[in-house]
Amino acid sequence: MNIVVLDGHTLNPGDLSWAELQALGSCEIHERTRPDQLHARAKYAEILLTNKVPLRSEQFAELPKLKYVGVTATGYNIVDVAAASARGIVVTNAPAYGTQSVAQMTFALLLELTQNVGLHSRRVREGAWTSSPDWCFWDRLLIELEGLTLGIVGFGRIGQAVARLGTAFGMRVQVATRTTPTDLPEGIHAVGIDELFRSSDVVTLHCPLTPETNKLVNVERLALMKPTAFLINTSRGQLVDETALAEALDQRRLAGAALDVLSVEPPGNGNPLLAAANCLLTPHIAWATRAARERLMRISVRNVSTFLSGRPENVVS
Repeated sequence: MNIVVLDGHTLNPGDLSWAELQALGSCEIHERTRPDQLHARAKYAEILLTNKVPLRSEQFAELPKLKYVGVTATGYNIVDVAAASARGIVVTNAPAYGTQSVAQMTFALLLELTQNVGLHSRRVREGAWTSSPDWCFWDRLLIELEGLTLGIVGFGRIGQAVARLGTAFGMRVQVATRTTPTDLPEGIHAVGIDELFRSSDVVTLHCPLTPETNKLVNVERLALMKPTAFLINTSRGQLVDETALAEALDQRRLAGAALDVLSVEPPGNGNPLLAAANCLLTPHIAWATRAARERLMRISVRNVSTFLSGRPENVVS
């Protein structure tokens, strides 16, 4: 089998090994692939691995040998699954590899919003502590998490992991889901989506992007939130109306926000959140710990292996 990896740098910037994948067949690994390079690189491929290189109907029409597409991510909207199925192409994804890493990042962002560790470290290096008349100082209000209400939108694997961390910090945890859960852990309560936005001190998003959740966080829902509340998004950028969020932050109708994902990545200079007040932005790294990427590599290689054996796993097509 001819295997081609279209954008391997994201998964493996050099600290992992491709050896197990290379053992499965003739293997070409490209760090990045532009759209105009796709045909030349993939025209003889029977197996393609992609992370963010789009594969639509028009691309499939130019790749007659293609039998399998492995998405090296959980989300697979980068691939036209219906078009792949129509051509008999198997598509797989890699579920659950980043659960703990994303939950960890959620709290890293929340702790930065509430404790301002990075800010105060910078102020010390700038000499503010050295010149302070007091033995300590703080530039922003420091906030304790215990007793605050954590609202989690979506209660899949990541939402559940975030709930466990919130409980460990002594937070009151409430969740809003598409279906009413019947087996919530003790101390965790289900509420309606608008009530969650209205009553939470922290709202964190862990739901998939669908037509129903596109711009879930909009002018109306932001208006429900407490002016002391925080919003966190480590899920999908399109869940948030970025203009509405920037306005809420700049007008101090919301205390702060932290986002690891944006609607367009990398963002253009015109993204309003780049200049919004008290808005932390990180470059889509919640999933990218080495441990998570090792799991992703193992799942991706196993997906190819099971496809070759005639028993494919994690099929989404």
